[in-house]
Amino acid sequence: MHRLRRTLLLPLGLGLALAAAALPVSPIAERSAAPAAEPPTVSAGHVAGATSQPARISGGTLRTGAAPIRPPAPADAPATQLVSGSVDRASIRMSATYAAALNLNFGTRAIAVDTTITATNTSGTSVDRVELNTIAARLGGIRLGTVSVDGRAASASIRDQTILVPLGGVLPAGATVKVRVAYRATLKGDLAGSNWLFTRTNGVASLYRWLPWISRETAFTRPNHGDPFVTPASPRVTVRITTDRPLVLATTGDRIASSGLSQTFEARNVRDFTVTAAPDFRTGSRVVGNTTVRVWYRPGFPATTALDQAVRAIGRMNALVGTYPYRTYKVVQSAGGYAMEAPGLIWLPTGVAPSSIPYLVHHETAHQWFYGLVGSDQAREPFTDEAAADFLARYTLGSKRASRCSTARLDLTIYSYSSACYYETIYIQGGNFLDDLRSRMGSTAFWKGLRAYVSANRYGMATTKSLLDTLDAHTSLNLVPRYEPRFPRLY
Repeated sequence: MHRLRRTLLLPLGLGLALAAAALPVSPIAERSAAPAAEPPTVSAGHVAGATSQPARISGGTLRTGAAPIRPPAPADAPATQLVSGSVDRASIRMSATYAAALNLNFGTRAIAVDTTITATNTSGTSVDRVELNTIAARLGGIRLGTVSVDGRAASASIRDQTILVPLGGVLPAGATVKVRVAYRATLKGDLAGSNWLFTRTNGVASLYRWLPWISRETAFTRPNHGDPFVTPASPRVTVRITTDRPLVLATTGDRIASSGLSQTFEARNVRDFTVTAAPDFRTGSRVVGNTTVRVWYRPGFPATTALDQAVRAIGRMNALVGTYPYRTYKVVQSAGGYAMEAPGLIWLPTGVAPSSIPYLVHHETAHQWFYGLVGSDQAREPFTDEAAADFLARYTLGSKRASRCSTARLDLTIYSYSSACYYETIYIQGGNFLDDLRSRMGSTAFWKGLRAYVSANRYGMATTKSLLDTLDAHTSLNLVPRYEPRFPRLY
């Protein structure tokens, strides 16, 4: 992630009021009227119109108007595989699919979410709860509705940005459970603080980390703008989005169905599912190899520049670290705040200066490999995520520079760096550290090592040590003496 507010490049890295009963059925329009299967597309290079205490909550049925929202056609729950007992343990090592329904009222900023998670315990040990991440718990004034486990009502606790769901028994290694969580929340109406991640303002709705996702408890509050998230990849996510009016939607997934004001999207091998919506989004696109690069934008946004830079970044990074993992790459104008990555999609904020776009696009594109393809604990090991991405972006652009802060450790959590020096330490010093390794190893050995790291951890979770050890294994040099002073926790 790299942060840009308005035109300044900064150092960092439902009181529900949806329509009663059934929503009106009308064709999905890309602007405010005519129906279309996709937003109007412009061919290559020609873009036209250039909580702090836990809250015990259980039961209740979440309703929007007269009818409860439901995820897309989940299968009947099988007989439970839970066994009696408790172990007081959760794990992030779960293989989970998500089927969700999202109702979005663009006018009132109200949302309703109903998610069914089918999770298999791949941790190798028993667990008795799941910990679900959603920033709606911190930014949206979340109100839980139905929570169930294998069809049985369950209680849930909200702590910080985590929904804790006790399973009502022990889930053995290899067993599967179905967890349903429904909630209501309200998008913010401004960009203050972290609100830009979960807001509807400047004519755009931006929803980040809205879908409750298996994670581990992670504090949201931090002294800088680091990413307080850690999520494993899901093999499949299906989301049906119903809106109060015709909206053009840019999401992590690809659209697979549309009916009236409802659109269904599917994504595979992703760590999150981002939604961006506006009534007047337009698009431009271009093909790079087997990848379609598409930009979503509103009138006045520097869309041509964004598209050009995304095409350049994908092409060059493919050659360095391996083929981009998704068939579509989406560059989307967000409500504002800062640039941000998601699997298969990046946000560029409303008000971005055209001169900042080359770096921002390259940095967020690099996250498609270091975050999207290779996951890590972004809160506890930001080097693995941000240093790798910033190095790749600056190497591709030829824009390496010195840090403006004194030399510091690179193995701390996001909670340990000041706002003034987090970006300068993790991004700049971290990227320069990797570039120094490249110079010492030689480019051929370095890039071979980095590609091996990416390949070995494809859609998995990696650590800083695994990255550094892989590079060390690809050279006859002993790199550990260089690692020790910068990563004393690891070496």
